[in-house]
Amino acid sequence: MSGSGPDAGPSHTEIVRTLLDAGAVRFGDFTLTSGEKSDVYIDVKKAWTDPRNLEVLARALASRVGSVDRLAGMELGAVPLVVAVALRTRHPYVVLRKAAKEHGTRQAYEGNISPGLRVLLIEDVTTTGGSTMRSVEIVRAAGGVVDRVLVVVDRESGAAAHLGAVGVRVEPLVTLSELRGARL
Repeated sequence: MSGSGPDAGPSHTEIVRTLLDAGAVRFGDFTLTSGEKSDVYIDVKKAWTDPRNLEVLARALASRVGSVDRLAGMELGAVPLVVAVALRTRHPYVVLRKAAKEHGTRQAYEGNISPGLRVLLIEDVTTTGGSTMRSVEIVRAAGGVVDRVLVVVDRESGAAAHLGAVGVRVEPLVTLSELRGARL
């Protein structure tokens, strides 16, 4: 999705190269968060810890934001992505907690989600969609409307179907199949 102008996202090839060159995609024998075994481990944090790579990912995500009121992402993996996209798009953002605070307000998120606000979720990786489903539940419980998630890498292991069943469309920058193909 490369184009001209300051809001144009990087090309698909540039996104793939950024992830591969950063070591964010490793091949071997791994156990994923879902408990599944895989010969590929994707750690987008390896990319976003370098500001040049974060810039590429932020441009790619920002070019796909569209018309929303808020951005949101789950701690830890999505937070730098959400902040970087917010800086580019000027959209306010919300940080979702894996677990509600045990003290103070006991909130499940930081930021403002008012009833009816359109919230765009941003994720680093989706596999089965379980973590993203938790994000959807937090936003919806606060009254926010969420129907899309932008994800850097979709592992193509059921997230799209799982989230689609609750009215949320998964929009990946790249898929695991594409990363495998680029490695060959």
